[in-house]
Amino acid sequence: MANPTEPRGHLALRTVAMPADTNANGDIFGGWLVSRMDMATGIEARQLAKSRVVTVSIDNLVFIKPVFVGDTVSCYAELLKVGRTSMQYRIEVWTDPFQPMDNTESLKVAEGIFTFVAIDGTGKPQAVKR
Repeated sequence: MANPTEPRGHLALRTVAMPADTNANGDIFGGWLVSRMDMATGIEARQLAKSRVVTVSIDNLVFIKPVFVGDTVSCYAELLKVGRTSMQYRIEVWTDPFQPMDNTESLKVAEGIFTFVAIDGTGKPQAVKR
């Protein structure tokens, strides 16, 4: 996966990492970060499909750097592909430190590929409404 100096895609979700979200090492728990990535791409997929969506796969998920308590966490979604019922997104997570230092820039901390399927009211796959 690429490591550009600017996020790819557009801002889909922004939040702050809190003390309750830490792992045993005191850093932000990876599962918390994955749930934010899933939520951000789910919002994007739902808007595109104009229906309910479900996550069907997460591929190439990479944790690049730790996230710390107080960091602002921003998820950027980029649509990669639309099938008949599915949508695939690249999601990048960038952080801004809680206590900025001189010359501190945003850091890419994670990225992955999330695939969603549009579903109807009974949970059956349905065509993405484009």
